Amino acid sequence: MPRISTLRITRTHKLATAALVAAGSVSAIAATSAQGDTPPAAARSSVAVEPVAAAGIPTAKDAAEKKAAQDTAEKEAAAKKAVADRKAAAEKAAAKERSEKQAANRSTERKAVTPKKYANNLDGWIRESLDIMKKKNIPGSYEGLHRNIMRESSGNPNAVNDWDINARNGIPSKGLLQVIQPTFDAYHVKGTPKKLTDPVANITAAANYAADRYGSIDNVDSAY
Repeated sequence: MPRISTLRITRTHKLATAALVAAGSVSAIAATSAQGDTPPAAARSSVAVEPVAAAGIPTAKDAAEKKAAQDTAEKEAAAKKAVADRKAAAEKAAAKERSEKQAANRSTERKAVTPKKYANNLDGWIRESLDIMKKKNIPGSYEGLHRNIMRESSGNPNAVNDWDINARNGIPSKGLLQVIQPTFDAYHVKGTPKKLTDPVANITAAANYAADRYGSIDNVDSAY
């Protein structure tokens, strides 16, 4: 029977085999690591690239944000100015209105304080008498007063009738409209002097008497 030779694995063989196995493992690890470190082409192309501004140079986004901020600031400033303008206009209008009211009040006060002036002559006496008659609701006109005055006294406030029946009775007619004392006392108009020969007092008393007897001094055309 043939003799089967026995395979002996020496220490040298074991070391050589271990070296080969180790070398193969390192190659496999290196290949795997290289594949893991490099991303696929599709993954690389999908990454967004943000623009990077050069030192001191703003990007378009920076410029847009700055302009938007400026626009907002300008609108706010314009709105504040509009409010301030409206307030100033309102204050100016109110001040003008106050000034006009004060001026009107001063004018009214001056008119109230300053009495109306009349000339110290027949025209002035008649006009002053007419104003008083108007306040007292006594009828009569400039023409009616003037016409009767010229007939009775020729415009002389100190004229005295010393020849008629009244004179003989001791109560002569006096003044512009030749009024006797009892008639003057009875028809004297309050606010005028209590003097028979006072021009205005004489005219208003005579007009008051004529209004009572004839309806108005305008209706008198002769001795009354």
